[in-house]
Amino acid sequence: MKALRVFNNNVLLARDELGREVVVTGRGVGFQVRRGQQVDEDRIARRFVPADNPDAVARVLADIPPERLQRITELFAEAMRSLGSTMPPLAVVAVADHINQAIERVQRGIVMEYPMRAEVAHLHPEELRVAEELLRRLNETLPVALPEGEAYALTLHLFHAVTDSASMAETYARSALIRQIFELLGETYGPDFDPDSIDAARFAAHLRYFFARTAANTQLDGEAAGVAGLLVEQHPSAHQVAERIRALLELRLEHPVTEDEVVYLTMHVARLEYGMRRGARS
Repeated sequence: MKALRVFNNNVLLARDELGREVVVTGRGVGFQVRRGQQVDEDRIARRFVPADNPDAVARVLADIPPERLQRITELFAEAMRSLGSTMPPLAVVAVADHINQAIERVQRGIVMEYPMRAEVAHLHPEELRVAEELLRRLNETLPVALPEGEAYALTLHLFHAVTDSASMAETYARSALIRQIFELLGETYGPDFDPDSIDAARFAAHLRYFFARTAANTQLDGEAAGVAGLLVEQHPSAHQVAERIRALLELRLEHPVTEDEVVYLTMHVARLEYGMRRGARS
């Protein structure tokens, strides 16, 4: 591995054995290294292979003290494991950059507002629970205590990493789309629809993984044909609502939704309807 550009003693850009541009970090990995020299691989703590703009990734990492990056990486990886997922290598760059900027904001007395607090709490309750614990543990070692509101931003970073979405902007867009679908359900069922119910939470989780399947071009297809007709016959109103959700998804995602995915949407809406009927009788 040969050095291409040294950003500081702990971060450099290199070309690996496969010809890829990689960002490597580690204490002293860039110390007295010149362009074209071999990198001491014993000093490499982590390596990142950005799909594009490796210079930008290296600049971000160069601004973060190595001990802080190490601690954030460890805690974020633990949080991901608690959600049953592994950490995409570049996810830690985004979250470490966010935390580093949050520290600077606190030190300058800037208060950050998170307008999507209610939506995040409602749509991503499990990720929020993990994010709150992640924030607590981070604050044990950071030079300043980050405010509680940072848990909502960390929630979206976790959701982004779990679903492996392309960007944080996409994560915000997905959350907003789930909110739109819930608004559609509220308009359809009125006050009978409880967005805080366990069935609604399960539906939101199903939508999150649907987004991940769509991004990976692996939507369910050809697996539910045997139950589709029976489901439509038994739950016609749920199927109609599922078709409306399908239309909204196709409009916003600019991607067709398979018949199998509509079957599962129908199942979740039917479960919501059953929960609403049960709640009305109690």
